[in-house]
Amino acid sequence: MKIFNQIGRKSIGWGFSVAFAILLPSCDSDKLLHPVPETSITGANAFETPERVLGLVNGIYKSAKGGNFYGGNYYTYSEVRGEEFINRTSNTFTAFEAWNHTLNASSNFIAGFWASGYETINNANILIKGIGEHPGVVSETLAKQYVAEAKFVRALSYFALVTAYARPYNEDQGASKALPLRLQAETTTANNDLKRSTVAEIYAQIIKDLDEAEAGLPLNYSTALLNTTRAHRNTAIALKTRVYLNSGQYAKVIEEAKKIVSAAPPFAAATGVKHQLGNIVEIFTTNYTSTESILSVPMTELDNVTGQTSFPYVINANSEYNLNPAGIWGEPEWRPADLRRTFARTASGVQFLTKYAKPSPFLDYLPILRYSEILLNYAEAAARTGDLATATVLLKAVRTRSDASYEFPKEATGTQQALVATILKERRIELLGEGLRSIDILRNLVPFPAKSGNGLVAPEVLPSQTNYVFPLPNTEIITNKLLLD
Repeated sequence: MKIFNQIGRKSIGWGFSVAFAILLPSCDSDKLLHPVPETSITGANAFETPERVLGLVNGIYKSAKGGNFYGGNYYTYSEVRGEEFINRTSNTFTAFEAWNHTLNASSNFIAGFWASGYETINNANILIKGIGEHPGVVSETLAKQYVAEAKFVRALSYFALVTAYARPYNEDQGASKALPLRLQAETTTANNDLKRSTVAEIYAQIIKDLDEAEAGLPLNYSTALLNTTRAHRNTAIALKTRVYLNSGQYAKVIEEAKKIVSAAPPFAAATGVKHQLGNIVEIFTTNYTSTESILSVPMTELDNVTGQTSFPYVINANSEYNLNPAGIWGEPEWRPADLRRTFARTASGVQFLTKYAKPSPFLDYLPILRYSEILLNYAEAAARTGDLATATVLLKAVRTRSDASYEFPKEATGTQQALVATILKERRIELLGEGLRSIDILRNLVPFPAKSGNGLVAPEVLPSQTNYVFPLPNTEIITNKLLLD
């Protein structure tokens, strides 16, 4: 593991930050000779005031916003591995190797994504440890909340990593080796060497963190912005529905979803933040803090991700990937009247996704969790466990929000197999460009489809092939001598 010296950042949520460096405390005489300025924050004093502790809390969100993580590249690489986009540039810096499945252990993104994930995890671990070692700096209520936020972000980070670098849980019920499970704060290289835990062990820790986060997080915050950009109780519940769906634990998906989905439409959360479906156009253009947006990565004039690590830049502004007419964009049951069809522009005879349409510096918020996904998670779990009536009502709620007069053909919902397939298709429409396509392919143990266009070809990748998941990075293999054990 590459150890990062930063332990946090003084910031506003995911926003503008100043890194805090870890320094060893000096002797008393040295302190007198070289006093630490009040504005200098080190490992020795980072937890001394409530303001500094809050800065560290905000720092874990900022870390997750890194360009190789939830701030940009994670979306690009997760989306273009699937069949919905056609590459136009052969640019290795904008995920061409992911698109054509030629990523290797030395690829820049493979190293950068891993490093960003573990940096975020370590920042969360440092926060958890530091709060425990400095009782009384903040109230017991705030201390409990901050630890819960750290556990949520740690769980979110491990989920991103385990679903990319490890074999799918459903392949062998999580028996395969996955990732090093790092739960202690690291400020030196002493513990670099650590064996991989199994997929099941990583998932168990994710759920443990989310259960504990649910218990410690507030029901809501004072503003819609904070409700959208910091974890609250319903955020943890929502992520659990995704995690349980990914591991095929459908009864648990339903159990969690029922906490934030009413028994009948119009579906909404009864307690905590009142999540419900909003106007599909507005939530991607003018209202980034609606109650549909459970968690998003905010972008501001002072803190944003631009250039080749920016997902909006790559997928839209720079025209590096067009929508694949042979993918979900060509689905005949996705009618022209559907409002989700408005998230595209036409140039050079092809279409480009415009869910993220703001010009440079690309201030579109990037969604991590939306309420519509939770409804579809619930619908799929209900369908797979035989409750076709509930599944159909949930599915219709998502579709008719964007196409009010649409009626699913009877053959699309009449049997369990057909209904599951229809829900999976609806996910491809509703969540297009939101970083979930690779996850859905992997959890269902289906091939990555072949695709072609613009003179470029990407082959089919079967679940049995080694490049079905990301390779472990050489940077970790070199520094962690136990990684391959």
